[in-house]
Amino acid sequence: MQPAPVSLREITADTVIAVVRLEVAQHQKGFVASNAVSLAQALFAPEAWYRAVYCGDEPAGFVMLEDESLLSPLPSHPTVGVWRLMVDHKFQGRGVGRAALQQVIEHVRAKGLFSSLALSYVPGPGCPEPFYRGLGFLPTGKMDGVEVVLELPLAVSAPR
Repeated sequence: MQPAPVSLREITADTVIAVVRLEVAQHQKGFVASNAVSLAQALFAPEAWYRAVYCGDEPAGFVMLEDESLLSPLPSHPTVGVWRLMVDHKFQGRGVGRAALQQVIEHVRAKGLFSSLALSYVPGPGCPEPFYRGLGFLPTGKMDGVEVVLELPLAVSAPR
């Protein structure tokens, strides 16, 4: 059976409750904030770019970027990072997170403004480090509090 296509969609008044109800597995709850908390933070962060992750027509996850190119005035060297990525426990192990993050990478790359895409994770058993490393993210040697920072180098098409 062909897996359902993964897409990133804007969250609407009709879909927000379904997105808020999505949850990671119990043992993963220490790795990512709830979608309700993420959406509340996005309300107060003009640099937040966020989408629901869909598998076919079903909400399956959430992704949020911290994209400084959305700020006004535009910083001279804007940066971008994955602020949140979660896949509901019912959709894990089906390639949904990988497909969603690949779409995010293409979205960021298409802007032509960034030399890299950053993200961070909380280390520990079951952490997403192998998943991120498998997509080409590399250690930076930096920490963000207790989180390990990784970066994916991007080809920059626009002059800097």
